[in-house]
Amino acid sequence: MELREESARFGTGLDLPGYAIGGLSVGESKADTYDTLTQTVPLLPADKPRYLMGVGSPEDLVESVARGVDFLDCVLPTRVARNGAALTRAGRINMRNLQYADDPRPLEEGCTCYTCAHFSRAYVRHLVKASEILGHQLLSIPNLHLLLTIMREMRAAILDGTFTDYATSFLAAYQPVGAQKGALSIPVG
Repeated sequence: MELREESARFGTGLDLPGYAIGGLSVGESKADTYDTLTQTVPLLPADKPRYLMGVGSPEDLVESVARGVDFLDCVLPTRVARNGAALTRAGRINMRNLQYADDPRPLEEGCTCYTCAHFSRAYVRHLVKASEILGHQLLSIPNLHLLLTIMREMRAAILDGTFTDYATSFLAAYQPVGAQKGALSIPVG
């Protein structure tokens, strides 16, 4: 942590137009990532963009924004699509699973993206199982759509003063891979 503090002091001394936080989510636990953000973000100017590099799961977006991160980027939505997974508000679903073979529902009920409006889980699963590139493309669309929607919703919640409620509700409904349903891991306000 001392090196991050030193880096933040040096960077803020340069009066840059924005500041990036990197080197997270490359092997450490989510708890360690969130702890590092909790300690690092307050060292950066609040009136300049704070960018978190390479972090992009739905729960990470919410947890990072709760800690003061302004924007993020990540290959995750397209990488998991290439591996046959869809990101939904309830968590990640593996489209290779047999349970989707005859499922007529869209990948996510209520989603307005092109894939969810036109294709069933069964059809997308068929494409993934057949190694058709279209399957991965059709999965990338709702994955990106979800993350962009979450960011728009968070922006609106921040502006209307309901971010804590939004974050708590989102994380209570979200099932991270290999974990229990979460709750916002820091108090926000």
